[in-house]
Amino acid sequence: MKQSAHWISRILRGTGWVAAIACSALLLAGFGGALHPALDSLALLRIPAAAGCLVLVLLLARPRALVWSGAGVSASVLIVLGAARIVAGPDGQGITVYQKNLWAGNVASRALVADIRDSGADLVMLQEVSERNVPLLALLEDDYPYQQFCRFSAWSGMAVLSRLPAIGDGICSDRRGMAGLRVEGPDGPFWALSIHLHWPWPHGQARQVARLLPQLDALEGPVIIGGDFNMVPWGHAVRRIAEATGTQRVGQRRPTIFPYGVPLPIDMVLAPSPGRNERRPLFGSDHYGLVARVAAP
Repeated sequence: MKQSAHWISRILRGTGWVAAIACSALLLAGFGGALHPALDSLALLRIPAAAGCLVLVLLLARPRALVWSGAGVSASVLIVLGAARIVAGPDGQGITVYQKNLWAGNVASRALVADIRDSGADLVMLQEVSERNVPLLALLEDDYPYQQFCRFSAWSGMAVLSRLPAIGDGICSDRRGMAGLRVEGPDGPFWALSIHLHWPWPHGQARQVARLLPQLDALEGPVIIGGDFNMVPWGHAVRRIAEATGTQRVGQRRPTIFPYGVPLPIDMVLAPSPGRNERRPLFGSDHYGLVARVAAP
């Protein structure tokens, strides 16, 4: 009986180590987005993978050196990703940004219009501006007279709305991806961009980012971006856009969509300096909105 229990214990421990190694491989692979888009997709699983690795190695108990090493690495990843970002408010006259993926099936909600107005936003970045909800732009025209709307299909339009005076004509990316407007801020001109990326690999996110980068690199002056990136903030695709525009994520990582109950912080505002953000209601969309406050570029 004791021998059977011993063999069962060994089998369970061996199975546990196989699972721990597989979990570790999954966790490490998620850091390889620069090597292949498939590995960037695994970045979406970084938090659950780190949590799973931590539980597995603690259950294994031996050998202690490996257990404590694995537990330390897993816990470190969870702490870094889960820690709230401490940020300061904008210095001087700031810029307020309202970021929202409307959802193409949504209608032009009066409640959303009221929330945008009440937020005091200087800029509004919208994605999935469809044939159903495009009247929203007209409803906000008195408050935001400077508008750039790029229609890529019946459902995938993007828009930038601004209280700040526009400088010249707006821009659109060659294919779905970006709408942009250069505006005059309190401390000088800057670009305001609305970005909507495809889903990650096996979908076309990496190819789309590669097409956008030359246009982003060519922009002169500071940039503020609001977007649905369909990727977590630590993903390679987001980091490439941030590096090309000299921006960083504003405020805390806030989940903005919950597919199958999984919280994903894929909607973000990027700006040259840090700031604060808060989450806004759904208003008929599948994405929560964000209001971000940053220093004027």
